[in-house]
Amino acid sequence: MNHPWIVYLTAYLGVRIQRARTAPTRGASAVEWVIITAIIAGVALGLATLIKTLVEQKQSDITGTFGGGGDTGGNP
Repeated sequence: MNHPWIVYLTAYLGVRIQRARTAPTRGASAVEWVIITAIIAGVALGLATLIKTLVEQKQSDITGTFGGGGDTGGNP
């Protein structure tokens, strides 16, 4: 185990592991990303439901106003 590459690799990995253990935490953790994503998905789903409801209400208003939309291609 005295090959120069093995000695270098062992030293390099030791330094990287020590740096990773002592490094300050930066950025969001995986749990925080999951929570943020769930909130955004919930808001998007709520908005989609609201828009769908409003469109269906307007559709029924228009259908009621024009009595079904006019001639269906039958006799005049």
